[in-house]
Amino acid sequence: MELVLNTFGTSLNRDSEGFVISTAEGRQRIPAEGITSIRISRGAQITSDAVMLAVEREIEVLFMDKSGQVIGRIWSPKYGSISTIRKGQLAFSFSKKALDWIKEVIRQKIENQQALLLMMRTESSELNSVITKAIGKMDDHRRKIAALEGEIVNDVASQLRGWEGQASKVYFDTVNLFLPESLRFDSRTQHPAMDVVNALLNYGYGLLYGKIEGALIKAGVDPYIGILHRDDYNRPVLVYDVIELYRVWVDYVVFTLVSQNSITDDYYSVREDGSYWLEPLGRRILIQSINDYLEEVTTVKGVSRSRNTQIFLYCQNLAQQFKKMEVEL
Repeated sequence: MELVLNTFGTSLNRDSEGFVISTAEGRQRIPAEGITSIRISRGAQITSDAVMLAVEREIEVLFMDKSGQVIGRIWSPKYGSISTIRKGQLAFSFSKKALDWIKEVIRQKIENQQALLLMMRTESSELNSVITKAIGKMDDHRRKIAALEGEIVNDVASQLRGWEGQASKVYFDTVNLFLPESLRFDSRTQHPAMDVVNALLNYGYGLLYGKIEGALIKAGVDPYIGILHRDDYNRPVLVYDVIELYRVWVDYVVFTLVSQNSITDDYYSVREDGSYWLEPLGRRILIQSINDYLEEVTTVKGVSRSRNTQIFLYCQNLAQQFKKMEVEL
């Protein structure tokens, strides 16, 4: 379970082996057992006693900005990269294996997007034809990525980004046609978002970034050593690579909320510059919806696991790949 302190004035304290959430409405005690992480937004507070309990129980504490991005993290000292994993990770990042890996990541991302488009089929043959054409264009970009050859990622990085970006543009342009007309967007906008759908997507991706970074840290992988994303100083660039496998989960949750016409004016605010920001109600609904989706158990290749567990095991497997790479040196 994840504790989220999302409302201004909310505070979290320790009570023996549990936490106490204090709000204007009162106090609620929650046992520490079963809590996996604590997310704190601006305006909320956590005491040092509560932080100590979180560290003792190996509960990560994340501090988030208004867009959902993790701006700080506290975790147990039991987590950390061992030298064999880190040496292997560095060797892997400059090898042919890294190129094969990122091409596979992008292939899976495109196929996930295509699968979501197929889920949007309606009784309208005209709209279904649009989906078919979009999937065909994305297939073309996917084949071009598969055909790229090089010794290391840098040899083809610009082409990888180009074809992946074009496939994503086709995807979002097509998805947009299936949203309620009042909520359709002109294009993907990140920071800041210029419409409510992009505000929801950005915040949802921010939540997912935090979960993936935490899974990498627990696996002993250094999130600051990236493969395709490697130019941002002091940023967890490997998270930006791995998240491509799972972005579609956030897309599905956001597009479902939007398509159900459940988004009201109370979910967001618009600033003078025209940018859109989620308000506490919108953040709370989105966080709960994403957490519920990630905790849902699905069956993949005959094995049933929650989506959260799938992320964790993928990061564990990545650590083993890096460790094996160091042994081969």
